[in-house]
Amino acid sequence: MKWTFRVVLLLSCLLVILFLYFPAFGSILSVYNLTTGGLLPLSVKAYDPEIEATPPSIWISPAVPPALRREAEGWGIPIVDDPDSATMRLDIQSAGNQGSTWFYALVAPFPTVTDGISSRELLANWNGSPEGVFAGDPLLMDSSTLAAFSAVWGSPSPGAVQTVPADHLLDVAWSNKSAWAIIPFESLDPRWKVLEVDTQSPIHKDFVATHFVLGTAIDYPLAVGFGLQCSNPCPMSVLPALPSTNRDPSKMTTLVMTGVTAFVRATAYMMNHKGITYPGRDIRDWLVQADITHISNEVPFFNKCPSPNPDQSALVFCSDPRYIDLLKFIGADVIELTGNHFADYGAGATLNTLAIYKQNNMQYFGGGADLADAIKPLLMVNNGNKIAFIGCNSVDVGRAPTASLNHPGAAPCDFPYLVKEIRQLHDQGYIVISTFQYYETYEAKPFAAQIHDFRLMADAGADIVQGSQAHLPQTMEFYDDAFIHYGLGNLFFDQMGDAHYYPTRREFIDRHVFYDGHYISTEILTALLEDYSRPRPMTLQERDAFLSEYFSTSGW
Repeated sequence: MKWTFRVVLLLSCLLVILFLYFPAFGSILSVYNLTTGGLLPLSVKAYDPEIEATPPSIWISPAVPPALRREAEGWGIPIVDDPDSATMRLDIQSAGNQGSTWFYALVAPFPTVTDGISSRELLANWNGSPEGVFAGDPLLMDSSTLAAFSAVWGSPSPGAVQTVPADHLLDVAWSNKSAWAIIPFESLDPRWKVLEVDTQSPIHKDFVATHFVLGTAIDYPLAVGFGLQCSNPCPMSVLPALPSTNRDPSKMTTLVMTGVTAFVRATAYMMNHKGITYPGRDIRDWLVQADITHISNEVPFFNKCPSPNPDQSALVFCSDPRYIDLLKFIGADVIELTGNHFADYGAGATLNTLAIYKQNNMQYFGGGADLADAIKPLLMVNNGNKIAFIGCNSVDVGRAPTASLNHPGAAPCDFPYLVKEIRQLHDQGYIVISTFQYYETYEAKPFAAQIHDFRLMADAGADIVQGSQAHLPQTMEFYDDAFIHYGLGNLFFDQMGDAHYYPTRREFIDRHVFYDGHYISTEILTALLEDYSRPRPMTLQERDAFLSEYFSTSGW
């Protein structure tokens, strides 16, 4: 018995030594339990050299959009080509299990008259049964977008899609004006027109990924879910989270820019007889839905303004201060004061007008209480987007309508100052909107001096350059990275006109979209003046004719 005890003791000491100096020994041995006579597994973690030697790696699906791919590449984890050899895979995920929802946009070259299509038409073209306005035109997209929607919709019919490198898509599309394309939301550029799909557009403030029609839920069809899949639980404690989406509404700003407003003559007469807010009745939704609504009001408010006369021949104007209620009704935020009637009733009326705007939390630019106030830019921040407005009157420099050292009025155009100021604003990260009260012509095409001066602002760094003087709408262009609209036409002004001047009834309203500090899109809204006072949205036929004419006249 003594001998047996000594042997067991010796073996136990040997085992302890082995466990202390050779941990792997625990994976193949057990200790004899003297109490039960059975084998007792050791509480030492098994060592698996194959598992311990496998470093983390990631496979990124070809369907992953470039911006999301860059996020994953920034993790510093080795990227492999074989999904089976990766410990993590970034790929499309099914609905309800999405780590990130990526929104895409259906787009066409900017001078496209069509505003949208149905998802049924889109899928019919994808599946080889072309119909609608784009029938027969292949959908343009880059290879990652093709891979994403092939996974969601199935492979496209032969000829339904044309793949183009992302950095060439715009040029290829503009070379064929009937082209259309699908791009990620973050790839939007003002030279694209974003098309609605089932009336939904990702650049609209009221966009929802799922909306209801007659009680039926309809999903926006250009949304794809992506997520991270791991062979073991994903090490999220050491990995940054994927962005939840590429479209964050808190980073988006919409700005509506309008043309000439003058509450005088027949417009004021109709306001007195049909209600002060009557002119804004039909287009109010366009204006109040914007984060920032711009109005170029050329006329001062004056307490003793005479009753409006529709047949007034004198071009000296004033408005009843009560008419501020129309600007409040349409949600005006920013008032442009470059107009050449801004100071028609003298310094007192001008200063009173500025006070009325301040009382109603309406900011102004392009005019002011003196020269310094008039020429300074208006700086705003909305949803993280820095926006600067700067404007001037080039017609009346040195005359009473423009401000001087101690006298109120519109901002006179000082081009060296404007160029310097716009460059500084651009360098400080502002999206710059430059506006003009320019020489008025009843021609759609701008004249040479107008083109020169507007482009000068774009060269200085303005993102958007607008003519606020035009009573008849003028053409537009993309000049380098800027959008120039030489004249929007009237907004609230009584120029119904005879047959020859009927075009003065037609109006442009420009809705610009900014996202995460960048200018990404412009929508052209169109209206027609009624009752000498009330613009209404154009009918589809009126709009198609108007856009077709102006896109053509613009050289597109």
